Amino acid sequence: MDEQMKYRLLEEELRSYRKVLGKAADTIIDERVSAYPIFVVFKGVAELGIPLVKEEEVAGRWSVNASSLEEFVAKRLIREDKVDDFKAVYKDATEWLCLFVVDDEGGAKFVFLPREDGSLN
Repeated sequence: MDEQMKYRLLEEELRSYRKVLGKAADTIIDERVSAYPIFVVFKGVAELGIPLVKEEEVAGRWSVNASSLEEFVAKRLIREDKVDDFKAVYKDATEWLCLFVVDDEGGAKFVFLPREDGSLN
């Protein structure tokens, strides 16, 4: 399956998660935890972020943990010298959800899911 198709399927699967993720993003920003919320989307186990959605508790196949740019830097997933580059590509959190997707093959990729219907970028 090509990358484009894989992430279209992901978008469909995560459609029902949007409201919960949007509220969590707002809380992370409003409580001044971070201006850069990141949602770790995975199957199985992830040791990053705080559990938000557990796949066994929802109709979806994905679990989601809430994290932030600061945690990614602290855990050295984003190097400190790359923080400005990350901020430059980070989309407006009032319109987009930043996802760090760990796929079935163990690969990981940042994608942005619009808070409203639309397509992944």
